[in-house]
Amino acid sequence: MLEIRHLKTLVTLRDTGSLVEASERLCVTQSALSHQIKDLETRLGCELFMRKSRPLRFTEPGQRLLALADEVLGKVDDAVRDVQKLLHGDAGRLHMAIECHSCFNWLMPVLDTFRRQWPGVALDFSGGFLFEPLPALARGEVDLVITSDPQSITGISYLPLFTYEMQIALANDHRLLKHERVQPRDLTDETLITYPVARERLDVFNCFLHPAGISPAAVRHTELTLMMVQLVASGLGVCALPNWVLADYLEQGLISARSAGDHGIWPTLYAAVRAEQLEQAYLQDFMSLATVHCLRNLKGVTPVRESIGRAR
Repeated sequence: MLEIRHLKTLVTLRDTGSLVEASERLCVTQSALSHQIKDLETRLGCELFMRKSRPLRFTEPGQRLLALADEVLGKVDDAVRDVQKLLHGDAGRLHMAIECHSCFNWLMPVLDTFRRQWPGVALDFSGGFLFEPLPALARGEVDLVITSDPQSITGISYLPLFTYEMQIALANDHRLLKHERVQPRDLTDETLITYPVARERLDVFNCFLHPAGISPAAVRHTELTLMMVQLVASGLGVCALPNWVLADYLEQGLISARSAGDHGIWPTLYAAVRAEQLEQAYLQDFMSLATVHCLRNLKGVTPVRESIGRAR
């Protein structure tokens, strides 16, 4: 009567708070998801959550099934992980390079879990500002690169983590707040604050300014996301950051933000690996932990509707 897929559906509903977002994350239509839930409720003879509540609230039977789901799904994951260790071994190396330092906000809790589950895997890091991470990956100097800028390099595969919106951060009294959206031409008189990397590796140039043939009045660099936000709040420039990075600052009222262009800019964040690594059990588990954590905890991100990226 009760299947693993039902438990996964209930957990996803709890994590997303709505049928619409849950259907997107599970990659099914909203109609199919509603039918699955209604069928389960009919079998059980009770409702599992309040249909018109915002955010979605579970009934007492629904909460009991959620408690079961947390217990069962955790044990299923542990069992699958143990099988993978028996088949492939539990030792290895995961030397990572992170192109965006903001990713450390979500990476640290993921790695805390990963260390406990794979104590035999040696972890190490390299900064993405000081060298070219993707060529280093191809040479075997690192094992995984977190990037939103996939390049065509032989033997490299790109595994999608999630999609996010790049937003333009503005001071709370900035003149551009009178517009619903920021257009490329709006930045011709602005100082653009960025990380200290080449322009061709930044979404704000690749996807927004360069296609329109626009350059900002000046560019200022800083390695720290917090410093970028402080400079923006002080009226010393604007910056482009992921929506999930800006969410907390916006809630605190420190800055404001606008979408970029008529339709917004929606990049995808990837984990780049060498093609021969794709079958490594600990790498697959890292990807699963990272994806689940980010979709559950980062505000404004969405799942990627595509399969594992193949080697280019």
